[in-house]
Amino acid sequence: MQLDINFVRAQFPAFSVPDLQGQSFFENAGGSYTCGQVIDRLTRFYTERKVQPYGPYGASRAGGAEMDEARMRLSAMLGVEADELSFGPSTTANTYVLAQAFRQWMKPGEAIIVTNQDHEANSGPWRRLAAEGIEIREWRHDPETGHLNPEDLEELLDERVRLVCFPHCSNVVGEINPVVEITALAHAAGAFVCVDGVSYAPHGFPDVGLMGPDIYLFSAYKTYGPHQGLMVIRRALGQQLPNQGHEFNGGTLYKRFTPAGPDHAQIAACAGMADYIDALADHHGLRGQPNERAAGVHDLMRDHEVRLLQPLLDHLGERNALRLLGPRDASLRAPTVAIAAQRPGAELATDLAAKGIMAGGGDFYAGRALRGMRVDPDKGVLRLSFVHYTAQSDMDRLMSVLDDIL
Repeated sequence: MQLDINFVRAQFPAFSVPDLQGQSFFENAGGSYTCGQVIDRLTRFYTERKVQPYGPYGASRAGGAEMDEARMRLSAMLGVEADELSFGPSTTANTYVLAQAFRQWMKPGEAIIVTNQDHEANSGPWRRLAAEGIEIREWRHDPETGHLNPEDLEELLDERVRLVCFPHCSNVVGEINPVVEITALAHAAGAFVCVDGVSYAPHGFPDVGLMGPDIYLFSAYKTYGPHQGLMVIRRALGQQLPNQGHEFNGGTLYKRFTPAGPDHAQIAACAGMADYIDALADHHGLRGQPNERAAGVHDLMRDHEVRLLQPLLDHLGERNALRLLGPRDASLRAPTVAIAAQRPGAELATDLAAKGIMAGGGDFYAGRALRGMRVDPDKGVLRLSFVHYTAQSDMDRLMSVLDDIL
């Protein structure tokens, strides 16, 4: 079975907008198009439910029910309990709140492991805990390939490590890290695990329950939804950490790590992400429990992306004047392709834009990762990122235009 790309693209209003015709979108790692189901729910909430939720009157009850629906359906797709999923204004903000909880919980001299493969916005909050007497150990990627070797992690683990933080995949290296293996290593050493899934989740919701990390974070605006951060915290850890929310919310797991009030409309609209996954599952005849159906959709998305990605990697790999970051095997990586060239990445992106290719250039908050691979962050890279709604015609246009500008 292959992904029905025509059905997929019909779910996204952006593909019928006149101003976007003739354009191919290759900066999806910065944020995806929004599916129609999310737009419809957001419009309905602002039109019909824009009242304080969970009250005794109809509009209020309906608004609260839609917020609960988003949490229950998405948690089921992620393979976790409903109260283990919470929402915040962004993944960066969610990470900051978690870091404050760990700051209060940990003792001076205990350690947290981070990587230099991370996006800075989701690594920085942990690194700043060094000022509180917490040891920060850096698990470094290979300077040539960008690969994170689990054997190097083993050398950093000891009884003082309380948390291991790493990305499911980097937003410039693109290699998919073995979450299950890394989680098992950390747990065996007595440490908890926090996975930054921002760059992976757009390519299919992972079964977090099956993989085993204690924390998994990703962004709805990169998974076809509104600007919210989704945060899975497994109950065994969440109940140990100090409450960061209002005092009266301390007994509710999904409210313990949201200091501010929730964005009612955007949380309710996140149920549209579940609508979209269900629509794909139904259209392709996938059956089973929500996490099983989501896993089937994940595989359809990944198979489509891998088919489109391999020719691009092969094409770029033939050019001696370019450095392609990350693996050249499409099955090992996300379709987020960073290229270091003689010219700055932003200049190349500008040239692409003039020819109908929407891409990005710069350091993408991944200065540590680029410096670790001996790439000048000030010069940056050209980043070409796509997702499952990208068509073969987009790839053909991209490779033709790349030949012209490179």
